[in-house]
Amino acid sequence: NLVLCFKGIPQTLAAFGLEAFLDGAGCKLVFYLHRVARGVSLSTTCLLSGFQAIKLCPSISRWMDLHIRSPKCIVFSCFLCWVLHLVVNIHIAKYATGPINSKNKTMDKIYLYCSSPIPGRLVFSVTAVIFFFTDGLCLALMVWTSGSMVLILHRHKQRVQHIHSSRLSPRTSHETRATHTILILVSMFVSFHALAAILSFSLTQLNPSQWLRSISVLVALGFPT
Repeated sequence: NLVLCFKGIPQTLAAFGLEAFLDGAGCKLVFYLHRVARGVSLSTTCLLSGFQAIKLCPSISRWMDLHIRSPKCIVFSCFLCWVLHLVVNIHIAKYATGPINSKNKTMDKIYLYCSSPIPGRLVFSVTAVIFFFTDGLCLALMVWTSGSMVLILHRHKQRVQHIHSSRLSPRTSHETRATHTILILVSMFVSFHALAAILSFSLTQLNPSQWLRSISVLVALGFPT
């Protein structure tokens, strides 16, 4: 909801012709909260998927049962995600400078409603490495945990195949429905976030058209929606 609010609403207002409706503080707040919300959404989705995989895996859950199954552990982990992204994204507020300056467009990366100075090569490289590493780690973790859950469900389905085959009802088994849900979730998760990361990087390297900016926003809002 925060991603949709702080990314979608300003972009929609700007697309309908309402530009420079935020002052400097408003731009900093919108940019900062969007990055925090995006990071928290990404990491908590992977985190909860990991907890789910641990619960399903008997070999792991035997010795982690008391800690991992506790709701307090999940709440504390989500709290740590919030703190981490609130700290990591502080520099975003520094670079968002306010409404578009129409007199000097060569110094700024122009958004529809705010402007942001182009950082130095070193700052840009370090920031890009950090964000691509964290995003890649989350995507890899999501794929690994989802694959583990699908494998566990497949083995469980094979063990209880004789029970399902003895039923007269042709309904789809619970394992199959759960597998389809996991595969749909991880496919959308990885596709949207990977494509959004590629487009975001392209926007910083090219002189993007308005269509490319709009497509990038739509992709970024795809998974939250």
